[in-house]
Amino acid sequence: QVHLVESGGGLVQAGDSLRLSCAASGRAFSSNAMGWFRQAPGKEREFVAAISWGAQSTYYADSVKGRFTISRDNAKNTVYLQMNSLKPEDAAVYHCAQYRSLYSMRGYSVPQQYDYWGQGTQVTVSS
Repeated sequence: QVHLVESGGGLVQAGDSLRLSCAASGRAFSSNAMGWFRQAPGKEREFVAAISWGAQSTYYADSVKGRFTISRDNAKNTVYLQMNSLKPEDAAVYHCAQYRSLYSMRGYSVPQQYDYWGQGTQVTVSS
């Protein structure tokens, strides 16, 4: 069983930055890839970023490339999402999640390929 808790969200203006944290407890954190997803009102859950267990590979949605950076500190059982140049369209509840497979990252952008999810942290961006 893995428990994930996000933090760091808040209310900011367009152009500001936030760093989200996802603290994990339980087994397998250091062996699993992790991802960030977001869901805005009236929209479906959207992939944001993912990172392999050893941080050798990262993946980003086109909408956040160049602005967001995913990282992890396995010693602290924590994954981060640094969000710069925030836009109103970035406003959403952000969730971190643990990727199921230890063998393939083919499904890195698919919510159904993640098994454990955090409760989410709200990011609000005003124009």
